[in-house]
Amino acid sequence: MSPNTMTGNKEHSGAGFVQWVVFLAITFVVGYFMHFHILPRATAAFVISQFSPSGDDLGKIGFVEFDGLMWGSTSKEKEASIGSNTPVAKDLINGEYIIDFTWNDRNLETHGYSKKSGEWYVKAPKLGENPIFLEPHIGFWILSLVIGLFVGVFLTIIFPSSLGLMAALFEKEIDHVKVKIRLQTGFNDRVVEMLTLPDNRLKDADRDEMERLFRTIWDRTTTDTELATKKLIDFDDIYDDETDLVLFRNEALYNRIKEFFSDFVVTEIIDTKNGLEWRANHLKMGKGFKLYMAHHFTEQFSNNVTGLAYGGAAVLIVGVGIRGLKFIPADRPSVILFVIFLEFTMLVLLAITMFYTENEERMDKMLKKMEDANRSQLETLRGQQEDIHQLSTALVGQTSEIIKTRVENAISEYMTSGDNVQREIAGAIADKIIFDIKGSSKK
Repeated sequence: MSPNTMTGNKEHSGAGFVQWVVFLAITFVVGYFMHFHILPRATAAFVISQFSPSGDDLGKIGFVEFDGLMWGSTSKEKEASIGSNTPVAKDLINGEYIIDFTWNDRNLETHGYSKKSGEWYVKAPKLGENPIFLEPHIGFWILSLVIGLFVGVFLTIIFPSSLGLMAALFEKEIDHVKVKIRLQTGFNDRVVEMLTLPDNRLKDADRDEMERLFRTIWDRTTTDTELATKKLIDFDDIYDDETDLVLFRNEALYNRIKEFFSDFVVTEIIDTKNGLEWRANHLKMGKGFKLYMAHHFTEQFSNNVTGLAYGGAAVLIVGVGIRGLKFIPADRPSVILFVIFLEFTMLVLLAITMFYTENEERMDKMLKKMEDANRSQLETLRGQQEDIHQLSTALVGQTSEIIKTRVENAISEYMTSGDNVQREIAGAIADKIIFDIKGSSKK
């Protein structure tokens, strides 16, 4: 029976060319829009909130917004005549406060200050006598890219798996974790499907079939502790026609699986169940994201992420050290901003990875469960060995005379003489063959 019989879904092959193209297109479009439109406005709003004139300064000078993302100080007389559509000009500003986050070239003769199109210009008394030049193509590109990646991940979780990269990865991971559960527990596909079935679907499942599957799990997860203490609880003592299927599975069966196997197996079951809820409704993205992060990303890439975080820290130390040696001018801090945003990104990724990493189980509990599982397997093998031994004994014991007779007849066919010695030789050979067969079966 296929692994997806109950859910009605077929195996998913994962992400392909189409999903990657859609993801990269979203990432770069969002990153471009963020870099050239959103970040200039956000950064300008922050700078103005921190360094614009306030208090007594506003009583002495005017501070106005010009055309685009440009603010400057002017005289009180000119303040009223300047609007948000007024282009900046040398005769309209006094040069005390200049905050320019446009992508335009400025020159001293026309505008009263000079900057390139790829620079942002900030001048305020709180920042010192010299203006600050921010180069967004150096200091802010990584932040724009990370935001683009975040939006790409977010949207492709919601998209159908035929278009969404993350949706396709989630679908494949659901099937992958089901296989792991089957291998770790030894349960068949039907049992695994029942264990991971969402609660709302389990309520509508066939009750007779569920009872049969519940009983299979109950008998399979009997521990040696129960046998030793003779505290066995019979399945029929706690399950009847009025038992709630969802409550019985989520409480009784999950607890028995946790005690017999491990906490990790139950976590895989619950996360897969939540992943199936995401499959039915992609807006429940947190459930699918947890399944993918906990059972794939953290297992495959946790060391890589840790290495990247340490690498980012090394770059940050070098950048700050060079700045301390005055090789990076104070009025051009874009390189420092780059290494700060780089390390920030790595630390956020490390934090997310650690958040979804499964907690380690106590070693004594793990050893006890491994011992129970191994003992159960040994009992099964021992029973198979007994069956094979009984079968071999029966075959040899019941048919030894037949084998002996057939061997004697075969030998006598080649014996043309009727001498008694020859018949005795044939009988002795037959007895020797039977003896050897019995000896081999005992070994």
